[in-house]
Amino acid sequence: MKKLLFSVAALIVFTTAFSQKTDTTTKATIPVETKKKDWSKVDLSHRANDHFMVQMGYAGWAAVPDTLEIGGVPRTFNFYFLYDFPFKSDPRLSVGAGLGIGCSNVYFKNQAAPIAATPRQDASGGTHFKKYKVVNTYLEIPLELRYAVDPENTNKSWKFAVGTKVGAMLSAYAKGKNIENGTNQSVDNSIYKISGKAYYNSIKLAATIRVSKGPIGVYGQYQLTSLMKGSYGLPAVYPFEFGICFSGL
Repeated sequence: MKKLLFSVAALIVFTTAFSQKTDTTTKATIPVETKKKDWSKVDLSHRANDHFMVQMGYAGWAAVPDTLEIGGVPRTFNFYFLYDFPFKSDPRLSVGAGLGIGCSNVYFKNQAAPIAATPRQDASGGTHFKKYKVVNTYLEIPLELRYAVDPENTNKSWKFAVGTKVGAMLSAYAKGKNIENGTNQSVDNSIYKISGKAYYNSIKLAATIRVSKGPIGVYGQYQLTSLMKGSYGLPAVYPFEFGICFSGL
């Protein structure tokens, strides 16, 4: 009887100890693969590929000689119609091309009178125009390589573009107003204007850059070819501009 009781007690103790044993088995973690988006299957049928682009900003000339002094607030206005060509393999990338008009107004201080087709020299100590500007207008072909973070929602996405503009000069003129003497006293309140493209290079090539968030962004442009012809002894100046732009792409 004692042996039987001893055996039952030993069995109870063994069972209790086994049931309280901590399970130290470590469960294996199965890595979850993130599915990469297939951009080639993105549906852009709802997105318009033709857009207007408007640019407004500051215009200036680089490499201006000491004989010229830019004044006032030089400005530019550009208007284009462009078509977008997305890459089939990755529509985040696209090429934009179009046609439009670019016009710059650059102002100068104390330009010598009488009027000339190009700004000539600072004449603050002699007879000069109080106001003087040069206006150049081009027919332009803008070309851009574009990247949109979200090509399905370009109206809200960040967008980046680099490119070039090729332009053919349509017109060029200089306009002077209010002739003053060396003591800045008015001697003639007339407005003088002279048109002529003979002193300007008819073709321009410019490098461009643009960053946008939705339809609003900023842009910059630098002309790689000289504005004026060197054969007339005129300075080699290189127009540039920067400002804000409005575009859907």
